Amino acid sequence: MCGINGLISLKQESEEQLKTYITQMNDLIIHRGPDDDGVFIYSNDDVSIAMGMRRLSIIDLSSGKQPIFSDDKNIVIVFNGEIYNYKVLRQELKDNGVTFKTHSDTEVILKLYESQGTDCFKKLDGMFAFSIYDKTINKLFIARDFFGEKPLYYSQRNGKFIWASELKSIMKLSSTIPEIDKTALNLFFKLTYIPAPFTIYKDIFKLEANHFLTYNLKSHELTSCVIHKSETIEKQKIPFEEAKSNVKNLVQESVESRSVSDVPIGTFLSGGVDSSVVSLCLAKTSTTKINTFSIGFEKKSFDESDKARTVAKLINSNHHEFIISEKDLEYHVHGILNNFDEPFADSSALPTYLVANKTSQHVKVALTGDGGDEVFGGYNKYYMGKINQKYTNIVPKGVHDFLEKYTKAILDTKYDNRGKRFKAKRLLKAIDYSDNYYWDIISLGFASNSLSSILLPPFLISDAFNYYKEQTNIQSPENLTEYRIIDKHISLEGDMLVKVDRTSMLSSLECRAPFLNKNLWNYTNTLPEDYLMKGWDKKHILKEAFKNEFPKGFLDKSKSGFGVPVGDWLRSLLRNELESYIKPVFLKEQNIFHLDPITKLVTDHLNGKDHTFMVWSFYCFQKWYFNNKHSLFR
Repeated sequence: MCGINGLISLKQESEEQLKTYITQMNDLIIHRGPDDDGVFIYSNDDVSIAMGMRRLSIIDLSSGKQPIFSDDKNIVIVFNGEIYNYKVLRQELKDNGVTFKTHSDTEVILKLYESQGTDCFKKLDGMFAFSIYDKTINKLFIARDFFGEKPLYYSQRNGKFIWASELKSIMKLSSTIPEIDKTALNLFFKLTYIPAPFTIYKDIFKLEANHFLTYNLKSHELTSCVIHKSETIEKQKIPFEEAKSNVKNLVQESVESRSVSDVPIGTFLSGGVDSSVVSLCLAKTSTTKINTFSIGFEKKSFDESDKARTVAKLINSNHHEFIISEKDLEYHVHGILNNFDEPFADSSALPTYLVANKTSQHVKVALTGDGGDEVFGGYNKYYMGKINQKYTNIVPKGVHDFLEKYTKAILDTKYDNRGKRFKAKRLLKAIDYSDNYYWDIISLGFASNSLSSILLPPFLISDAFNYYKEQTNIQSPENLTEYRIIDKHISLEGDMLVKVDRTSMLSSLECRAPFLNKNLWNYTNTLPEDYLMKGWDKKHILKEAFKNEFPKGFLDKSKSGFGVPVGDWLRSLLRNELESYIKPVFLKEQNIFHLDPITKLVTDHLNGKDHTFMVWSFYCFQKWYFNNKHSLFR
């Protein structure tokens, strides 16, 4: 696990200048790899190239130093991530006469590429972002894993092609001032995050999951390729008991493959279905007590630490529990939000960082339950998709509009309390009579009609989701499989995995997600949908597969997730900062928002009318803007 950087300059640069560039980029991501660093530099009359990395040592501690070169020094690689099947791949290569100098997974990728070219990328089971420079064909390749667990940004501007694990490294070498990307801006205020391929900056991109880029150093052409081509999903007819047994075996095998490490390992344990199953499977394979880590909140309506304690006792783990207060947030919130390098408003990033930070004091690797909801159909929004279809077929739109209008006062919550009234209000607001209902359901920030009331016309676009509709070939999703495919492309890559990567890496902790296994994803896609969601029972087959391992009814208990009372915090310790962002002179200088509507929205929230999601999104954007505006708009 580490971070990587690289650049290609179309003019000849001195080795000293190239080393300065790459060192500056590396220095900004020391948190991703505090154990070691390395650089590669090459320059001729036509082109100059530099590659660098920072390393967090997990596997092959003694000989895994990067960059790694081919025997003839013509091919070089820098790599971020873990390849879980590298030992199998290594043995296959050895059987064919290939020799190795290290025991690292990085060298396995290099040797695979030498023998099979870019087709070998399909064989990699893991989370990764890497770059390979092949001097023999004068090409560079950068690649990203199937789900997008590891980040990779790139930009081709001003005579340079630059790539990096974090946006801050690219910004360090930007010689011109990037504009705000309008599509990214609209996506952020709808979703509360910005999924690939967009970033908040125009002409700087995220490499999409399951893709690799080829940069031709002679023609300077950049081409994008999919690693695993999409296949037609065919539902199989299989008895439920057989499918349940297969699911249990696949999950157990995935946990085992993701627990290979030369350093101490533990799990994040929230007490929900996913983290409980992962912790149980790890405990079963471990010869010693495992370490489990959870957090609780002083505000009891957000605290579910008792569920984690139940599982910890069941599996006999060394359990570590941390209670979060407003003081913890006050101390860390600014560093956490700024580390994303662009607007990011998933408030669960705050507790995720705090549990990662505490966990890193005990282990270097933690398994998580991330991906369980996408793989097995566990989100409440999947309910809402089914409800929307049934509701809109029965209730006329005029009746719905009447209900929404006249229940508004009853359902309004005064503070950030996400109980039944909050959920009923969210449900009514999510009902959509158009074909865009699922796209509206995933818009946790501003709905289309409310977004047009706060953003000035020059910053609005007609359909922020058009790119993803074309990529997935799903215009109007109608079933659970299509909901899950959309979430894999958008919320998993753009929100969940970004949150976990940035917060854990900020603490120099490697997180691995056993549910994010391509074989497991492909298998659940072939199952009948009612195996995943039976009636209103989410993740049905996963819970059935493991229910006998837990107390009766435990896996059926509701779980709120990593909710955080940021709505209350905006009225208390963050209030002064928030109020500074709606000062007329500041808003007029920005020239992005309608002054009166956005001021009213924030003021109403401060006065007790709950608009948590919209105001928190606005706060996170303004915080990013304030910290970057002098470089953006000078």
